[in-house]
Amino acid sequence: MSRQVYLDYAATTYTAPEVVEAMAPYFTESFGNPSSIYSFSDRNRKAMTKAREQVAAVLGASQDEIFFTGSGTESDNWALKGTVWKLAAKGKDHIITTKIEHHAILHTGEFLQRQGYDVTYLPVDEEGRVRLEDLKKAVTDRTALVSIMFANNEIGTIQPIAEIGAFCRERGILFHTDAVQAVAHVPIDVQAMNIDMLSLSAHKFYGPKGIGAMYLRKGTRIENFIHGGGQEKGRRASTENVAGIVGLGKAIEQTASRMAESAPRITTLRDMLVDGVMKAVPHAKLNGAPSGERLPNNANFSFVGIEGETMLLDLDRAGIYGSTGSACSSGSLDPSHVLMAIGLSHEQAHGSLRLTLGEETTGEDIRYVLSVLPDIVAQRRAMSPLWEDYLKGLQKESR
Repeated sequence: MSRQVYLDYAATTYTAPEVVEAMAPYFTESFGNPSSIYSFSDRNRKAMTKAREQVAAVLGASQDEIFFTGSGTESDNWALKGTVWKLAAKGKDHIITTKIEHHAILHTGEFLQRQGYDVTYLPVDEEGRVRLEDLKKAVTDRTALVSIMFANNEIGTIQPIAEIGAFCRERGILFHTDAVQAVAHVPIDVQAMNIDMLSLSAHKFYGPKGIGAMYLRKGTRIENFIHGGGQEKGRRASTENVAGIVGLGKAIEQTASRMAESAPRITTLRDMLVDGVMKAVPHAKLNGAPSGERLPNNANFSFVGIEGETMLLDLDRAGIYGSTGSACSSGSLDPSHVLMAIGLSHEQAHGSLRLTLGEETTGEDIRYVLSVLPDIVAQRRAMSPLWEDYLKGLQKESR
């Protein structure tokens, strides 16, 4: 293995050294339970307040609207379940979401359907974008919540969040967005975008794993998801993960502060990768929206005639680490639900490759990938009957 190139930052980032340093004292020195009233825990309480302020500043919120959770997945579960559990008694038992959400939303929706609640899954266009007219048609007088992700974890498409938020506010419907992939990577203002609830996770922006947060607009009442204690102002029980909370606060502040500088740099590298692949690999397809309407670091390709899993193994042997979709579903043999929703065939979806860039990605890394990937695709296609069938089909069409 000549070198190692990590291009799966959408699955997880490393924890930045400065973040680890900020967390360290809360494992050994200041280990007191922040809910205890003695002075030994004062430092912990102050650290949590600071972290809340750091998160709020990045989102355009106030610190008392930030609630710490165990993950983005927990925050998503809380938003959906908590809303219908609270509002069903008022006849609001309907949720609207999309077909391309993360499984934290989709599986929660399926769970709620089994409990008798109504869930509508909106289609998207061929670039993975929700059409506002479809949302308007789906709304009923029973709609309690609209939950639409800020940016897709597989294809990077950014949704028209401000327009969706304005519509929901006008109709008096709560609006939640899973912003796990977007927070600290693209600008977000929960006030200007009329967002009522927002989910985020620290390990997507160089913070630790196992800690997330929920923005819950002041005055928004939903049921608690975790019961057992009075932590987080009585909204989320469990002894606080102080070290994780400190790490989340440090990471979001640090990552957001360099966004204006890092986003253009990463976008340039991403476009270099996309241009190189599209020129070097015949019949390659870029999935998702155009450059300006997708996450800066996301590139998702489909290569007809090959299996994504075999391509990943070939790349792994070359020291290049990517994915065929979201890391959470990498053990599944089913084609990506996101790629199927934007109109790809099973064959195209199975031959997908997601490469996501990060702070450590360099031009040299991209050039190395471009020196390896086209040959891997060509070699796999040479052994593939699917590729032969595809070429024969093209020949018939050209006659």
